Amino acid sequence: MPARKGEEYLAGLRDTREVWFAGERVRDVVAHPLLGRAARTLAELYDLQWDPAHQAQLTYPSPTTGDPVSLSFIQPRSIDDLVRRRVMFKTWADQSGGLLGRTPDFLNAFLAGFATSADYFARNGPEYAERVVAYYTWCRERDLCATHALLDPQSNRARTQTEQPDPTVPLHIVGESAEGLVLSGARSLATLAPYADELLVYPAPSRIQGTDAPRYAFAFAIPVATPGLRFICRQSFDQAGPAADSPLASRFEEMDALAVFHEVVVPWERVFLKGDPALCNGLFRETLVFHHGAHQFTVKNLAKAEFVLGVASLVAEAIGRTELPIYQQLLGEIVDVVQVLRSLIRAAEADAVVDANGYYTPNPEVMATSRTYFPRIYPRLIEILQLVGSSGLVTTPTEADLAAPELAADIEKYYRGATELGHERVRLFRLAWDLACSSFAGRQVLYERFFAGDPYLLQAARFNSHDRSAAVERVRSFLARLGEEAASEQAGASSPK
Repeated sequence: MPARKGEEYLAGLRDTREVWFAGERVRDVVAHPLLGRAARTLAELYDLQWDPAHQAQLTYPSPTTGDPVSLSFIQPRSIDDLVRRRVMFKTWADQSGGLLGRTPDFLNAFLAGFATSADYFARNGPEYAERVVAYYTWCRERDLCATHALLDPQSNRARTQTEQPDPTVPLHIVGESAEGLVLSGARSLATLAPYADELLVYPAPSRIQGTDAPRYAFAFAIPVATPGLRFICRQSFDQAGPAADSPLASRFEEMDALAVFHEVVVPWERVFLKGDPALCNGLFRETLVFHHGAHQFTVKNLAKAEFVLGVASLVAEAIGRTELPIYQQLLGEIVDVVQVLRSLIRAAEADAVVDANGYYTPNPEVMATSRTYFPRIYPRLIEILQLVGSSGLVTTPTEADLAAPELAADIEKYYRGATELGHERVRLFRLAWDLACSSFAGRQVLYERFFAGDPYLLQAARFNSHDRSAAVERVRSFLARLGEEAASEQAGASSPK
């Protein structure tokens, strides 16, 4: 089966999945008045794969069948493959301005990375390597959409799973059967869960404490519609009104959920690691898998920064602030962020590393920097947009006001901007509000702060893992020269005249 179309993707969501939203089980995600909006947005991404204007950028021939499959699944064999994959990532990310953080290409890149690192899984047994490669191929040929759940529920982050008040809360192995591994407990944070076909569960790339007991050590994948698996969604940030009032939330509210397991059976062919805490804790330290995912989300971050720059620029132009030096400086900060992200991506591709099997990975050092950079800078981008828009962001009327004939003259007169008619400025500022001030916007800031893990631990890890030896030796050499010069000067000063 080649790359899917939107209607095929939507049809796949109509299954027996157990999704709970606002206290009720959702029988049909696509038909749901709130959840259905994002489902249709994702379907539009799949349709792009068959758009003649985009198909060459989004697909490549399957190594198995020759049919077009998503380029996000490619196992890069050259820098050119990395560039092609980046173009695919960017084409999809631009459709949402980077505001869909978990489009299917994100985990597709991870799956490709798992398959290229099959030798690591083989350390748990040769069958595990065979399974992870087979699963990657199966997903690639069916163009499936996956979510993942990496973290234990927040109980006591300073303790390991076995030290929790209730050690049965974290997801854990409760038994084995002829059919597979049996698990109970919970995992978060399953972003995109209502819209996914598959759920991946594996160790988190960064944790305060690693897995410390065999019953918490595993990696596997199951269909979202698996008996005993339940997803509990948070409150929606889509206000359910006209799309023009929440132009971003109404389209890109991708939803986050807690995954709850009640003696869920994972078939053996879908178990990729089991019972070895050291292997689980080392998965992302001893392989290059994570950097394939980092390639995707750094490209997504570039699209997001560009979108903020576009919105902030239009808002500033609409009220004449592009002529004021202080606001030019603020907008210039966003320009710098865009250029830094673009440079990181290009550097990671140009300085790619090649593993023993000939697979190319974006440079790990550059990807590690991109991982810590955007969580720090995105809140500042949104702050700049708030400063540029200021009070205009909170005094913007709704689409219903625009439709009221009695208000038409007032809106055109009193909401007119330097470059926009009244109704045009209202719609622009509704967009800016949804990006900078709404509950949807707040979730975006929180999401980016913690997207790649605890930002403080990650920044500390950058220092601890970076090879500083060359820089340190240069300083030591400089200090040694200073010492030699000082000794020479002292000797000259003390010699007889």
